[in-house]
Amino acid sequence: MTEDEFDAFYASAFPRVVGQVYSFTGDHGQAQDVVQEAFVRAWDRRRDFLTTEAPEAWIRTVAMRLAVSHWRRARRWLELVRRTPLPEHAPGPGPEHVALVAALRQLPEPQRLAIVLHHLCDLSVEQVASETGAPTGTVKARLSRGRAALAELLPASEVGVVGGSGEEKEEDRGR
Repeated sequence: MTEDEFDAFYASAFPRVVGQVYSFTGDHGQAQDVVQEAFVRAWDRRRDFLTTEAPEAWIRTVAMRLAVSHWRRARRWLELVRRTPLPEHAPGPGPEHVALVAALRQLPEPQRLAIVLHHLCDLSVEQVASETGAPTGTVKARLSRGRAALAELLPASEVGVVGGSGEEKEEDRGR
């Protein structure tokens, strides 16, 4: 079957087969998808497809099998979901977390990024510098300024959350 013959066959058979598969599935979008997939498979096997006496029947059979396969997968997924217990209600963020996020939002982006990467992602100053493309001295300055700003923005009990308790990590101190 040449490309032109296949194109003509596709143009004439596609709407009919979609209608037939739609009647079977009740889902027009799925019918179009599986018929399209059947035509792709026919195109991949077009040399063998030439010998098929009823190419439209072959397309319809493949499309119906694909639709059944989709239905079986959906059913298996639904059974799995039904068997999996719903997670218990997860508590929302605590007031300390909300306060920290609100305070972080008030920092300039370079300081916020340095604070988050260093204190929340546990990256070293060198790793923060590498990730942000800033020199280590700049990262140290951003961390110092960011902690100072957070100390002003957060209640004293929450400052320790990001290491603003006055104690610096050894790697934060100038050498």
